[in-house]
Amino acid sequence: MKLGMVGLGRMGAGMTERLRRDGHTVQTHDPKVESTASSLKELAAQLEPPRTVWMMIPAGEVTENTVKELLTILEAGDVLVDGGNSNFHDSKRRSEQAAHIGIHFLDVGVSGGVWGLKEGFCLMAGGADEPIRLLKPAFETLAPEGGWAHVGPSGAGHFVKMAHNGIEYGLIQAYAEGFEIMRSSEFELDLAQIAGIWRYGSVVRSWLLELLEQAFDEHGADLADIAAYVEDSGEGRWSVIEAINEDVPAPVITLALYARFASRQEESFAAKISAALREQFGGHAVKAEATPR
Repeated sequence: MKLGMVGLGRMGAGMTERLRRDGHTVQTHDPKVESTASSLKELAAQLEPPRTVWMMIPAGEVTENTVKELLTILEAGDVLVDGGNSNFHDSKRRSEQAAHIGIHFLDVGVSGGVWGLKEGFCLMAGGADEPIRLLKPAFETLAPEGGWAHVGPSGAGHFVKMAHNGIEYGLIQAYAEGFEIMRSSEFELDLAQIAGIWRYGSVVRSWLLELLEQAFDEHGADLADIAAYVEDSGEGRWSVIEAINEDVPAPVITLALYARFASRQEESFAAKISAALREQFGGHAVKAEATPR
């Protein structure tokens, strides 16, 4: 099939290449890299109705502005796909806006990262049946066998991707804590070796362990050139908010999110409060803060 790809970052570029390798025609637009179109309007002109335009761009303002512009360019019967990590509430709203002018809107959660070109991308699609049917050839190319599904109506794709990323937070944090316990032990353990053997037969085996073993090989056993600063892209926060809204206990995902917050603090004011109160009520000793040089 023929489609347009907006955004040629780590994910969009890999998806474009995977589609082209399988015989699809992909027109592209990204102002930061070489593309077939210099504008969204030119991109639409390079496609034949019913057009499909797939966005792989950052969630938030960039996606909001791009959707608004594309809804003034595309026509009834065309399909607009948001493959970024948008909030599912925004996707439901955008789907309604598109439907008013006859444009199909799909929210497709995409997982696979920089390895997706080689291994395939897991796709979680939300939206109506007709545009899903139209895009089935692209879905089957992008995903490995059994790696895509129509998970529900508009918003469902990004909702499932949100939960997926919340789970990812918990998994990563569990591995991180376990390996730090081993690193701090009395034993001189080869952490890369352990990550390697756990990949085979262990109940905690996973692709993440394969990536961790690779990280140890690339950066050394102490990961000395990687700062202990962990960002979050939003989905973990949304997972926690939805858990609260649904009265669902989600302590692991919540604590994993807070651990990321803690990683960004040069010092904890809350810890100072705790130390000060222990000194006040119990006379416990406190450590003096180092004097800046």
